[in-house]
Amino acid sequence: MKKLVSLLAFAFCLNLSAQSFDFQYDHYSFIVKDLEKVGDFYADVLQLEEIPHPSASSGFRWFIVNGNSQLHLIGKDSVAMEHSKSVHLCLATQNLEGFIEHLKTNNITFWDWPGKENTITDRADGVKQIYIKDPENNWIEINTAEH
Repeated sequence: MKKLVSLLAFAFCLNLSAQSFDFQYDHYSFIVKDLEKVGDFYADVLQLEEIPHPSASSGFRWFIVNGNSQLHLIGKDSVAMEHSKSVHLCLATQNLEGFIEHLKTNNITFWDWPGKENTITDRADGVKQIYIKDPENNWIEINTAEH
């Protein structure tokens, strides 16, 4: 009984110190030089719905990804960027094959994780994934993860 009381007290203390902020995913931002060209890529190729910036009439293009999640493009003239595939936006779809056909129709190359062109990665967890680049070489993963 003493052990049970001690265990319950310990669990209660852990619960008091744990924080729950109920985070929701809000947005991802890319800094881009050619806001029009890159924005058109997200509108035309990824077919994201563009939404107005709440206060700025220029220098930004915002898109709805799903529900309230958003992608924000921020136009800047000079920013040093390194484009590592490890830093990427990731979108999930259950119609990866249809999306790949859409990419091929639009002559857009995709890669698997190791870097082989026009190849799909089959992850150990069963998720299929590809990577594409926007016009300024920002990486985007498209996968079949279920949410």
